[in-house]
Amino acid sequence: MNTRKNALGRGLSALLEGANEEKGLDLPAPVFAFPMIDIDDIEANPYQPRDHFEQEALKGLSESIKHQGLIQPVTVRKLSNGKYQLISGERRLRASKMAGLTQIPAFIREADDEAVLQMALVENIQRENLNAIEIALTFDKLMEECKLTQEMLSEKVGKKRTTISNYLRLLKLPIEIQAGIRDNKITMGHARSLIGLEDEKKMKEIFDRIIAEDLSVRQVEDIVREMTSGTEKKPAKKPVLSEEYEALQHSIGEKIGLKVSLKGDAKGGALTIHFKNDEELKKIEQLFK
Repeated sequence: MNTRKNALGRGLSALLEGANEEKGLDLPAPVFAFPMIDIDDIEANPYQPRDHFEQEALKGLSESIKHQGLIQPVTVRKLSNGKYQLISGERRLRASKMAGLTQIPAFIREADDEAVLQMALVENIQRENLNAIEIALTFDKLMEECKLTQEMLSEKVGKKRTTISNYLRLLKLPIEIQAGIRDNKITMGHARSLIGLEDEKKMKEIFDRIIAEDLSVRQVEDIVREMTSGTEKKPAKKPVLSEEYEALQHSIGEKIGLKVSLKGDAKGGALTIHFKNDEELKKIEQLFK
């Protein structure tokens, strides 16, 4: 067990250390030789942390593999049924399939379920920049499957216990907000601010506002603070236009073919012309030539 923990602490390179010895090879460093195995004999890793792969990036990797071959082998373990289970290299495996390869080089390890899960975690964190939800789910899976406390997990993955705790708290958010983090609609900072609210309805309301109004993390923190302290500012009521101004606003918009907003009274006001793109902006410019 100590050997495994030390390997994780030193990073992925430590997991590949001694590859020549394990395969009984006598090759000069840094040359490695790996057996070719049938892609159809490789089963998915049930502990794979990543569940979303950017298709364009996969296509790019696939094109590279078509021309150069798969340079970096995947890591697998042999199963009792004669097939193999993927430990790391999910992107490479998928891209190889897209490239039409039938065989790929593989580093074959002997590993139990706990070791597979740990290696998959390390490989992904170090190589692919998992999003915050994928990291949180992986930490949760590690703790559940390997019977670890947050403190024990902290030692295994080289992260502070508070960092692990912050990730795990994200899993308490509504699914819609978790998906927003996964899809980069909001940041982890936004999400951590929302956790301070216990009301899921309010969480979702602010989540929608973050996206619609492009709110900063500081703005969200202020909104949550006002809500939790009972001093939330009520949105200002939209001024009601008189019938005359309403008709004038509609008439101007019709004439110029753009959306306009008119506000004011007998003392004065403002007319705003809205545009969606450069073409509409040029149209406005022509009005004043």
